[in-house]
Amino acid sequence: MPAAITSTDISLGEHSLRVNTAGDPSMQPLLFLHGSGPGVTALSNWERLITDLGDRYYCIAPDVLGFGDSDHPDPPPAGQIAFTELRVETIWRLLDKLGADRVNLVGNSYGGMMSLKMTVENPERVGKVILMGSGGAPGLQPTPGLKKLITFYDDPTEQNMAELLSMFVYDPASFGDKLGEIAAARIPRATREDVRRSHLAMFDDGPKLAYSPEDLAKIEQDFLVIVGREDRIVPIEASHYLAEHIPSARLVVIGRCGHWSQIEYPERFENMVSGFVEGRL
Repeated sequence: MPAAITSTDISLGEHSLRVNTAGDPSMQPLLFLHGSGPGVTALSNWERLITDLGDRYYCIAPDVLGFGDSDHPDPPPAGQIAFTELRVETIWRLLDKLGADRVNLVGNSYGGMMSLKMTVENPERVGKVILMGSGGAPGLQPTPGLKKLITFYDDPTEQNMAELLSMFVYDPASFGDKLGEIAAARIPRATREDVRRSHLAMFDDGPKLAYSPEDLAKIEQDFLVIVGREDRIVPIEASHYLAEHIPSARLVVIGRCGHWSQIEYPERFENMVSGFVEGRL
């Protein structure tokens, strides 16, 4: 039976995070870090997955600082690197407050970049790591899909949101009206001034977070790197790079799949997560 989700606002000193949990806190913790994008929340990325896995794990899925219904710093840190440092700091505080000393990580896109930073920063607190469509490779040029995501606020309309979301999946037609419904649901949050402010601060013209082969070679954790072969948001080359340079990484490429493998192939993604964490994959 799917596990119930509890959503609460947790104060972490200067900032507060909206945190969604499923499962018993006594079970092995899995931390789910969502990707970026206008109007994104933890549940928009992970709702089905954490309800399905909540019978086996303590699933923790926060709206990362500067996203969704968590706090949006004003003024925000300038640039992706500074904002990511603050975001990771608040995640460590959250885990301390929840009593999660060591966690397995599941990071989608920008959440994968945060997962890499957490692993490099505090390896003793990280178990296994699953990346999905992750960034973090140096020197890659933005795809047309990522450019559309970055520049969304040039034309912050429901139609533009629907067009953006259609670039996240391999076959938009297979979703019927669902992408349009998601776009309509996201617009009220995406057009809030605090959400817009955080988005623009993260996607300024400054340097981006990336990891050299030397950085990645020091990682000792087991990594599962998942990518959709037809990902139009983050180039598939990024996942190949991470899998090549992280010593204990394995790469899974899913055909006929875009940037949202956990939504396009939810049962397969769930089986990969549980199988990898439990050593069956």
